[in-house]
Amino acid sequence: MPELSEVSVGTELPELRVRITRSGVVRYSGASTDFNEIHFSDRHARAIGLPGVVAHGMWTMGAGLRIVTDWVGDPARVTSYFVRFTRPVVVPDDDEGVEVVYRASVSAVTETGAKLSLTATCGDDTVLGAARAEVRLD
Repeated sequence: MPELSEVSVGTELPELRVRITRSGVVRYSGASTDFNEIHFSDRHARAIGLPGVVAHGMWTMGAGLRIVTDWVGDPARVTSYFVRFTRPVVVPDDDEGVEVVYRASVSAVTETGAKLSLTATCGDDTVLGAARAEVRLD
């Protein structure tokens, strides 16, 4: 865990790259009990205007928080987390899947911790917008 005295505005967290495959999306569907067909059927996804099967937004959001929890070392130190979903993560039906890249930096330092700004991209698309977290470092 970083020491509060070592953290300043602009401090960048180590980048996080997360790969998601179609089988991972199906497993997440089971774990979350979200069996909407857009998460496993290209036909159903395309019928409502999506380009193909998409990962769950909550998966994308949850995976993104890992960049923060890896940095602070304890998930209990996260005091708030917010994201806006901007684009879906389209997951091809192959063994490679897609990669989501998360980046974060300190946007403010408080008396007890830090405020962080996060980005998440998949290819050229930003998939999370206005993403931010607050952590305790005391």
